[in-house]
Amino acid sequence: MKKDLLNVYDLELADFEKIWAKAKRLKKSLKEGKSHASLKGKTLGMIFDKSSTRTRISFEVGMYQLGGIALFLNSRDTQIGRGETISDSARMMSRYLNGIMIRTFAQKSVEELAHYASIPVINGLTDLLHPCQILSDLFTIKEKKASYDKLKIVYIGDGNNIANTWIEAAARLPIELALACPEGYDPDRKIMARGKKEAKEGITLYRDPFEAAKNADVLYTDVWVSMGQESEKEERKKIFKNYQINKRLLKEAKKDAIVMHCLPAHRGEEISSDVIEGSQSVVIDQAENRLHVQKAILEILL
Repeated sequence: MKKDLLNVYDLELADFEKIWAKAKRLKKSLKEGKSHASLKGKTLGMIFDKSSTRTRISFEVGMYQLGGIALFLNSRDTQIGRGETISDSARMMSRYLNGIMIRTFAQKSVEELAHYASIPVINGLTDLLHPCQILSDLFTIKEKKASYDKLKIVYIGDGNNIANTWIEAAARLPIELALACPEGYDPDRKIMARGKKEAKEGITLYRDPFEAAKNADVLYTDVWVSMGQESEKEERKKIFKNYQINKRLLKEAKKDAIVMHCLPAHRGEEISSDVIEGSQSVVIDQAENRLHVQKAILEILL
């Protein structure tokens, strides 16, 4: 595994399995009440340019459970927010910390931070990618389906950072990926082009969500309006109104299909309340697994 985790392409097949095997062991130890202070004395700096629930809690609690300390660094409260360069911040933080997790807007900022830092940098989310989320989601799929091999993963909605990261995952792993996005809201072109070229089982983009959902093993969605897009809310609600995971769409999937959402969910928009609360939903298990998978990533990198 490389020094940093900036995108899914930083991982080889063996790295995926190593992360998931370690996450499984750490999850089992936690459920059994066993302590596992492998990162005692280690420090993680957590830079947040975007608000967060799951990312902050899971990384902070994860470091605590591993015996380390996590420092919450809001850009408004540090010199980064007052014009200090990323290169200076990265080199300075490398003298204090053992690792950095950053949740920000531009992927370029994460890559620049990693370039100048001599310690591991973890992408906690950018507008382009969200690797920790998809690694946790794949771990959840392995728990529920035993394997991800040749499963049909169907993503419904905006071609955002989640969609982009699923494309990278499909380029690395033997999963079939179908995406249903309205015209003008497709995933990143470069990411899609590389994904289609390298995909093991194929990547297909649909306009019709019902066509995409046929024989799905996993139905996945995310919010129609991401952070920073609030001014587009009403327009997006009109454009995406048919891109909802509901009982009617769920009928197109396999009978044992599972439903996933990275949260937070806007019930009644991208997913109906009865489906997210239904027997096929694994959304809360999916959220929990952020903790276990990120602990595995931290233990490997730090």
